[in-house]
Amino acid sequence: MGKCRMDEKKIRFEGIIDVGPIVISHTKNPIQDEALEFMRDVLTLKIRCLMPVSVFLGAYLVMVKYLRVDRNSASTALIRTLSLNLPIFYEDIPKSVAIESLKIASSLGISSWDAYLAQLAKSLGIKIIYTLNPRDFENIPWLEPRLPVSKESLMKYHEWVKLRSKVK
Repeated sequence: MGKCRMDEKKIRFEGIIDVGPIVISHTKNPIQDEALEFMRDVLTLKIRCLMPVSVFLGAYLVMVKYLRVDRNSASTALIRTLSLNLPIFYEDIPKSVAIESLKIASSLGISSWDAYLAQLAKSLGIKIIYTLNPRDFENIPWLEPRLPVSKESLMKYHEWVKLRSKVK
């Protein structure tokens, strides 16, 4: 199994987090306040959600490449959260999980990233994934995709992203 801190083994995680909730809580956007509320609940263990450290690398890519956030601002914001000494961070990708993830990606026709999160959740007995893209996980029988913000807020965020991508 992946690298766990001792405290982590005592917590029964109910969910796992995808890249999207990290992005919207670490980027100035119209729904950041709601996203920060969700993130606060995760960081205080009100929502028992595992955070694979690798999602922060994906969040950096999305923030810098697609949302055009300044590289230094993006890394500073993400490092601030990663620097917290909390038992919610999952620090490893076991080879067995990677192998199963590739099998799932191939058989279900989904991205290897989504398959990784699904397989990691399955291997740890986690049933919920917090994501901005519930459709990506709808064909995975052991996972229940949940939005970290309201549907209305998500629509507002997508409009903001669309407008932002038109401005160069």
